[in-house]
Parts: sequence; C-alpha cells; structure tokens
Amino acid sequence: MTDHVQGTMQVDTDLVRQLAELLDATSLTEIEVQDGERRIKVARKVQAAAAVAYQPAPAAAPPAAPAPAAAPSPPQVDNSNAIRSPMVGTAYLAPEPGAANFVAVGDKVDAGTTLLIIEAMKVMNPITAPHGGTVRSILIGNGAPVEFDQPLIVVE
Repeated sequence: MTDHVQGTMQVDTDLVRQLAELLDATSLTEIEVQDGERRIKVARKVQAAAAVAYQPAPAAAPPAAPAPAAAPSPPQVDNSNAIRSPMVGTAYLAPEPGAANFVAVGDKVDAGTTLLIIEAMKVMNPITAPHGGTVRSILIGNGAPVEFDQPLIVVE
C-alpha cells in the first residue's frame, strides 16, 4: 500500500510486484486494492489485434432493395445509478445451478436484499441492494465475467 511520511509517498513494491504477477497469471487487465484510505491500482494496457478480412469483389452488384423501416428502439435504461461491481470476478444471478434467480426485473427489493453473487478467488460474495426499490434492469448474464465498477443491476 502507500504511506505518507513527511510529505513523501512510500510504495510497497513487493505488493506491486505481487499484483503484477497476479495480473499475468489471471489475464486480468486491472487490479485495485484498498485498505482504509490507502489504495493501490495496477493496470496494464491491452492492445487489440487488428483483424483484416479480404473478400473478392462481386462481379455485379444486385439491384438495391428498399431500406426496411427502422424498428422502434427499446426504451433506454439509465445506468448512471446502477449498482456496480465492487470486484473482478464471475457473477451468478442464482444461488446455485438450476435454482431460481435471486431477483427478476420488476421485483420489489428492500435494502440488504441479495441481488446476485460474485465469485472472486473461490469466494462467493453476496451483492446486496443498498436501498429499497424496484429492479428496473439486470445488466449482466448468469455466469458472466465482471470487472471492477461495472454496472450490474438498476434498482430504483
């Protein structure tokens, strides 16, 4: 972690190395550790490989078909107040395979109601509603990998 000693920052280089090794071992792009007000974040840049596909040009273009009418877009859900993931892991919407989900869109929940669980390093971490309300949207799928601070569920 970091310590402030007489205006200078002391960095725990062993912890930074351990976190960097954990990044390499797990193929994660970012790890953040917090202890009270002290926080350290280790991240790496990932470069996407450019994919180029070559196709032969068609001999003659078919006559243009009229453009289909635009389908009405689904209503947009405001994710700005979504409950966000406090960690990197795998999200599960049900307590065990084959069981009913903890919540569904439209359910009324109270503060403290378990919404889902995130498995991180073989530990199941319940994610609970910070306030009561109605589940407006579930933004992740069962068994989906989640990143730190990723929007998970909207409860209004």
